[in-house]
Amino acid sequence: MKGGDAGTLAEDLAELGVRPGATLLVHASLRHLGAGPETVLAALLEVLGPDGTVVVPTFTAGNSDTSPSYLSRTRDMTERQLASYRSQMPPFERDRTPSEGMGRLAEAVRCAAGAVRSAHPQTSFAALGARARDLTGGHDEECHLGERSPLARLERAGAQVLLLGVGYEVCSAFHLAEYRVAEPPSREYRCVVLRDGRRTWMSYKDVGLDDRDFAALGADFEREVPVVGRGRAGAGEARLFPLAAAVRFAVGWLSENRLYGVFR
Repeated sequence: MKGGDAGTLAEDLAELGVRPGATLLVHASLRHLGAGPETVLAALLEVLGPDGTVVVPTFTAGNSDTSPSYLSRTRDMTERQLASYRSQMPPFERDRTPSEGMGRLAEAVRCAAGAVRSAHPQTSFAALGARARDLTGGHDEECHLGERSPLARLERAGAQVLLLGVGYEVCSAFHLAEYRVAEPPSREYRCVVLRDGRRTWMSYKDVGLDDRDFAALGADFEREVPVVGRGRAGAGEARLFPLAAAVRFAVGWLSENRLYGVFR
């Protein structure tokens, strides 16, 4: 299949192993699938049925002055330029702020009727389907992707990870493992949010997140743990695997391959 309609893409997903009623954490590159966001979302909802749930990361970086994107954009600014830039940085609003760099499918889910988004101002998730509200609730503002985030709820719910046209380098489930290594390093994060209609800066300490070695981690996971289903989805390659198995493997892998739990 090259692109095509939602029904044909749903058949691809079913052949891959997606079943009705499943809960999926989805990462997708629609350019590699050859299909638009509405088509892919319709296919996911078709194969999952009324009891299934689609979850996507809807992360935001534009409201933070500790994010790599901010540091890159402001590196050569004067103090005056920097002050002006910071004053115009948009605060996070759960119902309005678009995700950044998460792809068109993530935005399609976030904007879909009935979708629910978690409240974290940096690493929110949006969900659509039967378990959407339960999976996105209680996302602690000082816990990016750990035990008080949707990732832990997805693990408990027996969710699967679906990679559509992308590799393990974007697999956000691995971040949960970063919280579970012995003595994970922490760092300070800052971002601007909306409190009672006013722009307010907040700061907090959390685990230092680093995805630079996720491609290597994923390759070893796929080679050593026989739980990854591979197939085609539209014009692209797809992978499907249990989130809990990926996290378990990642804890051991990170402990062995990173110095004190942080990639060097």
